[in-house]
Amino acid sequence: MTSFLDELAWRGLLHSTTSDDLVAHLKTPGRIAYCGFDPTAEALTIGNLMPIKMLAHWQRAGHRPIALMGGATGLIGDPSGKSEERKLLDRDQVEANIEAYKPTFERMLDFDCAGSHRASIVNNHDWLGSIGYIHMLRDVGKHFSVNMMIQKESVSARLTEREQGISYTEFSYMILQAYDFLHLNRTMNCTVQIGGSDQYGNIVAGIDLVRRLVGREDHVSPDAEGRAYGVTNPLVTKSDGGKIGKSEQGAIWLDPAKTSPYAFYQFWLNTTDADVIKFLKWFTFEERERIEELEHSASEQPQAREAQRALAESMTTMIHGESECDRARNASAALFSGAVRDLDEQLLGEVFADVSASTHARSTLDGEGLDLVSLLPETTLASSKREARQFLEQGAVSVNGEKVALERTLSTDDLLHGNTVLLRRGKKAWHALRFE
Repeated sequence: MTSFLDELAWRGLLHSTTSDDLVAHLKTPGRIAYCGFDPTAEALTIGNLMPIKMLAHWQRAGHRPIALMGGATGLIGDPSGKSEERKLLDRDQVEANIEAYKPTFERMLDFDCAGSHRASIVNNHDWLGSIGYIHMLRDVGKHFSVNMMIQKESVSARLTEREQGISYTEFSYMILQAYDFLHLNRTMNCTVQIGGSDQYGNIVAGIDLVRRLVGREDHVSPDAEGRAYGVTNPLVTKSDGGKIGKSEQGAIWLDPAKTSPYAFYQFWLNTTDADVIKFLKWFTFEERERIEELEHSASEQPQAREAQRALAESMTTMIHGESECDRARNASAALFSGAVRDLDEQLLGEVFADVSASTHARSTLDGEGLDLVSLLPETTLASSKREARQFLEQGAVSVNGEKVALERTLSTDDLLHGNTVLLRRGKKAWHALRFE
């Protein structure tokens, strides 16, 4: 079994640890680590995928992962990486978000296995929600130096913004996150916190609080006494410096209701040659030997895009399951070949959700039907009747994947699922006609 730190290192996912003693600490299987997730959005994006994958690597190394849901801290919001105050959510919305996240965690972590590495989910509202203000100030806050807190990047960056600044609410976030580590260390013998490199300051604050308080308590396990460590991963970006998880259509969500499995598959399939091997290492669980094979293929035959297909299939299977991956793969092949008649209605809608479209009266298909020479200029495929005639004469126009001649007209027989006709010019220019 590959050690946790070695696995992160070869994948390029190890940014820093807070102590060299961590190596010896992790030689004992069944160590417990947590990573926090603030439920401030209705669904997770692939930008949230990295910390979940860090917990999955932790579990695969024989240790126990805890996914901490910020039922309390999500009511405030982490200021890290934010240039302005977050919009505050009510508790019902935060709890609804937590429920929406759980299926993703259940796909990537094992909550049913026997033994010391079974995953668990906890909600920090269970303990933070009952803490009194005086107790937090007197017994916790006194261990935090304001001088130290304002030097943290997440705070100092906001202090330089005169118009926005930082509220006392968000300024206090560090204390709450530190208390999470303290609570889990006391109650679950959790000794490691995992997070992105932007969380390093918050993690260190938690470690310091554990070391200050836990060693003084008689009931604590000797194995946990004063032991607290942190592991961070780098903030991963594309080769051009852009954020991962964005497309021209917006964020790429892990929820199929917000980003379809087909669109998810296409996102990874369109990865650039410069990024594909990094993404295989960062986001998939492909073995080292397999990734090296794909790296060789990407170098010797980049036009084959074998690495991109492997990435798309691995990611779609991991997040949406094998059957959805099969559907997305088949849809992608149909789009390339033009064999769109084989797509079911739902998949047809997913595949062509982002192509240009226009709506027409169904009655126009009656009688002699619709003349393509006249119709094409009303779409994005031709700018004039003359250009439309030229494309048709050249055999560059297809109806539902089949090339058509100049005299071709559209009729109700061309409707897919009773309402759609797909036009294509060349290999990539599509236009969807909707008939009502």
